[in-house]
Amino acid sequence: MLRTVILAASRSSRMERLVETAPFSRDVVRRFVAGAQSTDALRVTRELVEDGLAVTLDNLGEDTVTGEQATATRDEYVTLLRMLAQAGLTPAAEVSVKLSALGQAFDEQLAYENARAICAAADAAGTTVTLDMEDHTTTDSTLDILAKLREDFPSTGAVLQAYLRRTESDCRELASAGFRVRLCKGAYSEPESVAYQAAREVDKSYVRCLNILMSGDGYPMLATHDPRLIAIGEDRARWFDRGTDRFEFQMLYGIRPEEQARLVGEGYTVRTYVPYGDDWYGYLMRRLAERPANLAFFARAVASRK
Repeated sequence: MLRTVILAASRSSRMERLVETAPFSRDVVRRFVAGAQSTDALRVTRELVEDGLAVTLDNLGEDTVTGEQATATRDEYVTLLRMLAQAGLTPAAEVSVKLSALGQAFDEQLAYENARAICAAADAAGTTVTLDMEDHTTTDSTLDILAKLREDFPSTGAVLQAYLRRTESDCRELASAGFRVRLCKGAYSEPESVAYQAAREVDKSYVRCLNILMSGDGYPMLATHDPRLIAIGEDRARWFDRGTDRFEFQMLYGIRPEEQARLVGEGYTVRTYVPYGDDWYGYLMRRLAERPANLAFFARAVASRK
């Protein structure tokens, strides 16, 4: 129920204005978002890499409705990748890209061309790209564009969401040599016809998908903060005889940093998902929906302002 309420709030312009103008918002956002500018993204990336973490950077913004907006997003990523290379932060840092931000909603060919330009910039910078997954209506389009990109940029990664009923089948399709697959739970409001609704069912699906990926020949990227799922990931790595160079854990910037450090200390690759940019509201609300316990941080922030 709480997750449903948070997701509804993420679509409310009135709630967005309220949160943006609240005096504590800056402190809350700073915990989960690197900052507004690419220089902020580089600063946080450098700090994380120095701590032994890998990084994936997301330029926030998915409500793209014009070609000009899509081109601006493409250019931001190209510039960011050039800056990362010049700073010596690749290949430890890669980028995550939402195709909706590149024009997918109104021109799939434009989105593909923009994504291809970003992949080329990543290749020149000595790193790679992962295509983020969004709501279920875009899944087929995203996987189609991924297949085209991989013809010339085979390291391009995919994201699959365990709460979708189709994902086990998608995992079987992508659990082959050369594929990088990030498995997450999912953070969009989806109908029961296409997605599991109960947290327990989502967790069970995650484990089934994890088993498929870990038993395959690809490179699984286990995106979760759930202690039980992390422990299962560690166990399956041993069971399927996967060395620490054959899979990785991924977590969000600002969530469970101590656990990220613990896993690094035990020799695992841990990649921190670092968003930056002005369009933080929708991202932040989906993170709270994924893990409503993060609402406690809001409560502490409010209390500290009284």
